[in-house]
Order: sequence, then structure tokens, then C-alpha cells
Amino acid sequence: MACQLLLTDFTLPLKSLKLSHSGRRLKGRSIGSQKASTTVAYYGLKTPPYNLDDLEPYMSKRALEVHWGVHHRDFVDNLNKQLGKSDILYGYTMDELVKATYNNGNPLPEFNNAAEVWNHDFFWESMQPGGGDRPNLGLLEQIENDFGSFANFRETFVEAALSLFGSGWVWLVLKRQEKRLAVVKTSNSINPIVWDDIPILNLDMWEHAYYLDYKNDKARYISTFMNHLVSWNAATIRMARAEAFVNLGEPKIPIA
Repeated sequence: MACQLLLTDFTLPLKSLKLSHSGRRLKGRSIGSQKASTTVAYYGLKTPPYNLDDLEPYMSKRALEVHWGVHHRDFVDNLNKQLGKSDILYGYTMDELVKATYNNGNPLPEFNNAAEVWNHDFFWESMQPGGGDRPNLGLLEQIENDFGSFANFRETFVEAALSLFGSGWVWLVLKRQEKRLAVVKTSNSINPIVWDDIPILNLDMWEHAYYLDYKNDKARYISTFMNHLVSWNAATIRMARAEAFVNLGEPKIPIA
């Protein structure tokens, strides 16, 4: 199934961001004796790249309706309300917004909602109907190089998810400086792009991600994700794109 992947802007360094976009908001224009209202729409709720029942029986339509249709929508709506109070952040891409509002470890009020919108968009695209198994081509080779084997990677990823305390996310990322893959876990809304990592896939470990289908059985949720849901197609495309920016060598597959 073709889908438009959320791919971070690998060329955008964190330190280059400045809160200098105040002039990019569309101001109201005079129309006769009235003034047109200012723009209040910022970010929309992005639709997953599959129907809400396409992940069944591993993730139910009901779970998607609540997780995407309620929780994700709330993050979008709350972010837009925050941005509507000031135009200083208007015009940023979502990558730029997450990095700017992280504010070098002193998050601005908009950060949590911005990061959760980013994280959830990436999560839906980290799954596919008929997912699971293992990657092929360049991504599998890189995983084997960096973890010793695919089995070692899987064990590392699963253990990170199981040991995450409280709410958060587990990620497979490409470490830009070390030029290697790593599994990282983040608390609450933290997104690894704020550390200049390049995300390859992620798993939502907030309770609302699994409770409707799996209750408190996190182990079964994680195992099901790895066996039946994870989109190695999406991860392989993301990896191929990332390789071009960190000089790991020639991409093993064409970059979509």
C-alpha cells in the first residue's frame, strides 16, 4: 500500500532555529469597513495510511477510533489553540516546531502537544496491514552490523519497551554522529529529533495505545507490534533516506 511517510528534515540543525517567524502569519485585511479575521488554522489531523479497520485483529478499529480519533485529535486541537494565542511560532514545519519548542531542554508550553502530534503521525506510518517479520536489503544489513543480529535487535527493542517506566515511546534511530543504529526510549512526549537523532520507527507506550485491546498486558502488545504490525517497508525507506545525509555509503535501495 502506498503511503506518504513522515520523514524528518535531516538537514535542519537544532541550533539554527530561532523564534523569528512572527511575520509569516497571514494578517487580517481591510475589506470595506470590516477587517477579515486572521488565520487561525495551523496543523490538521493527518489520516493514517490505511483504513481504521485494516490492522485488525491486532489493533482494533475501536482502538484506532479512540487513539487516533480522540487522543491524537486532542493533541492537534490543543496545539492549534496554543499557537492561536501568539503568532511567534506560525510558519514552522512540524520538525522545526518540535525542535524550537524543546528550547534546548527547557520546553516551551507548546512542546508537548507539538511532539505528540509528530510522534503519533510517525507511529501510524510505522505500522502497516500485514506487517511484522523482518526487514530486508540495507536496513537488515545495518541492524545486523550494529546489533550483532536481528534477534539481538528485537530483544533490545522489546526489553526497552517493557522497561520503560510510565508513559513514553521506544524508537529505532540512526545516531547521526556515531553513524549507527540504536534503540532509545523517551519519556512522555520527548522526540529524539531534539537530540539530532534520525527516527526510523517508533512504538507508542502510552497506556491509551494498548489498553482497549490488551488491557495491562504490555508484553503481548509489544510482541504483536513486532510480529504483525511494524512496517519494515516504511522503516527501510526512512533508512535509505537517512543514509544519504550521514554518509553511511550509497543507499541500498532507491530513495522514495
